[in-house]
Amino acid sequence: MSDPSTTTVNQPEPSGHGDGPLYAERVKVHPRHFDGPFRKWKTILLWVFLAVYHCSAWIRWDRGPGAPDQAILFDLPGRRAYIFWIEIWPQEVYYLTGLLILAAVSLFAASAIAGRVWCGFACFQTVWTDLFMKVEAFIEGDRNKRIRLDKAPLSMDKILKRIAKHVIWLLIAGFFAMSFLWYFNDAPTITKEIFTGQIGGWTLVVMLVLTGMTYIMAGFAREQVCFYMCPYGRFQSVMTDEDSLVVTYEAWRGEPRAQPGKNRDFSDRGHCVDCSLCVQACPTGIDIRNGQQMECIGCGLCIDACNTMMEKFDLPKNLISYDSYTNMVAREQGKGKQVHLIRPRTIYYAVILTIVATAILTSLSFRDRLEVNIQRDRAPLFVTLSSGDIRNGYTYKVLNMESSAKEYTLSVEGLKGATMTVIGDEQTDQEVLDLKVKGDHVGTFKIFMKAPRNMLEGASTDITFVLKDKETGEIFNQSTVFRGP
Repeated sequence: MSDPSTTTVNQPEPSGHGDGPLYAERVKVHPRHFDGPFRKWKTILLWVFLAVYHCSAWIRWDRGPGAPDQAILFDLPGRRAYIFWIEIWPQEVYYLTGLLILAAVSLFAASAIAGRVWCGFACFQTVWTDLFMKVEAFIEGDRNKRIRLDKAPLSMDKILKRIAKHVIWLLIAGFFAMSFLWYFNDAPTITKEIFTGQIGGWTLVVMLVLTGMTYIMAGFAREQVCFYMCPYGRFQSVMTDEDSLVVTYEAWRGEPRAQPGKNRDFSDRGHCVDCSLCVQACPTGIDIRNGQQMECIGCGLCIDACNTMMEKFDLPKNLISYDSYTNMVAREQGKGKQVHLIRPRTIYYAVILTIVATAILTSLSFRDRLEVNIQRDRAPLFVTLSSGDIRNGYTYKVLNMESSAKEYTLSVEGLKGATMTVIGDEQTDQEVLDLKVKGDHVGTFKIFMKAPRNMLEGASTDITFVLKDKETGEIFNQSTVFRGP
């Protein structure tokens, strides 16, 4: 074993306060606004995503009489999901699995190509936090004014600004919650009920919870959600490689950093002037010059800030760049730009996406619009009638996924002399039954089947129910057994 006195370990120096706090107190982040391409795209995508989220539920889609006309609707009471022309039943929940796989692999592919582009521009936490910060900056001013206001003693001006900010935040959070409910109810109807105070029960609970969570997460937690609640930042590094685009500080060009002198001579020093604008612009408050960090969400706002300073000193832009490690090394060595978009990692993701998307589309294109289910009575297994015939009971369910009503004929194969009776119907001891099922409905029929005892093959006889669509002639077979002594 090595001598502990000679082992070098990076440990903090003793502070003399062994009973101090275990965790550092949060330092509030006040991002500073800088104009630039990344800020421009971030703002454009902010409004695009908000428009898509708030407007999609209001798109109408004609599905015929008796069906909802909302293009995107998750009808929980009706146990149905409508996405434009696609109608998903509970039995088809595997489509949800396919969509989740597509979303996950798409996220992995985006990370392999462009790093944490999702976190920086599209994540709902990023979008709502950015909107809340815009409201904050509009009311309280840019970074320096907000910091001074935080430190200022309580005054009427401070109270009015804080009240205005939080009221607008709550209104935005409430609007978000109401928009969420649009996707689970008819949008015009639920909106009218909200404004007339007619909602209650779980609908009201969901709206209040979503309002409160949005208000807290986007208004107060902000970057803490990315640090401690979101798992993506902790494993995203395994999805990137040396050819992935990431926000990177080019230390080979920026170091050694120092404050600019009067003569602005950069011949014997790096281009970084240690202005800390990159830190001030960062919505998570990190210093990208310390290298890649879990807290970096890849928004590129530090690049806009740094380029602003580079322009002032007539230095080349992109000291902080959104580029791959391969290109950064190539620039350091004086080589040209190298782009490796097609590589094993991206090929694997593309193949998986193609396979899953093809499977979902093929399944949707050729899926049956009818499903049949049979449950045989188990108590009793059979009944011996006074005539000597044997009777079995079945619950026969027909799921009609079409919007129009359907008429079918039902017969049985594999058992000679068998007749059927539908309970609650006039059809008694028939070899062929007529069944009607409403559109978008499950038809449930209680059927008693009887057969001569001498026709049975033993304790169990294999039979097949044959359901035929009267309109199309399509046949659906379902196998079961007929039990006897």
